[in-house]
Amino acid sequence: MSKSKVLFLCTGNSCRSQMAEGWARHLHGDRIEAYSAGIEAHGMNPNAIKVMAEAGVDITGQSSKLASTLEDVPLDVVITVCGHADENCPAFLGKARVVHVGFDDPPKLAKTAATEEEALDHYRRVRDEIRKFIANDLLDVISN
Repeated sequence: MSKSKVLFLCTGNSCRSQMAEGWARHLHGDRIEAYSAGIEAHGMNPNAIKVMAEAGVDITGQSSKLASTLEDVPLDVVITVCGHADENCPAFLGKARVVHVGFDDPPKLAKTAATEEEALDHYRRVRDEIRKFIANDLLDVISN
């Protein structure tokens, strides 16, 4: 059985989409070929790397990249994880089924944090929400 090719798309491919790719590889690597990309490429968010490592998932081997770099990948499903990406999904991805599953933006939430720990708590909450989606709902989304 071939693996489903799933792209997690976000605006900058630095945080939420990277977490989703990491969780998909970690939890469903035997069934899913996971990718992440952005409409822009902002680089890897160090706090996303940190909180994923706390949960036992190493995403340091992933890189922030533009969606256009995946034009030749025959994607089955594109999951947009932020509203901006959902509204601006690149046309070439239209061959794949596009599903929107939005998550809060940790860097934006962390701007109002009083301490580093409080900032990381925003990342941890979103990390755990993404994990829950990947663990409980992703396979259903792909098979529908």
